[in-house]
Amino acid sequence: MAKLTLEHIEIIKMLANSDLMFLQNGMNDRIKKNIDDCLGDILRQYYHENTRMEKYEWSKEFEDAGISIEDGKAAISTARRLGIDIS
Repeated sequence: MAKLTLEHIEIIKMLANSDLMFLQNGMNDRIKKNIDDCLGDILRQYYHENTRMEKYEWSKEFEDAGISIEDGKAAISTARRLGIDIS
């Protein structure tokens, strides 16, 4: 399992705390692909860990990085609305 980088943490917090309309207006396909490439697997594994009880230990990584459960859920929700496949 990879570790969360500062870039990952910043993107997760941005997804969790930014206005969706602002993000949609500023996103193009290249940026969306970069977010998916950079964070897609992590968010998918975090989602599966918390819904299917699969063992990835991302919850601990998120907690250690100061990302709350609510922020994780919000980041997943925003990523989905931006068209990033999480499930």
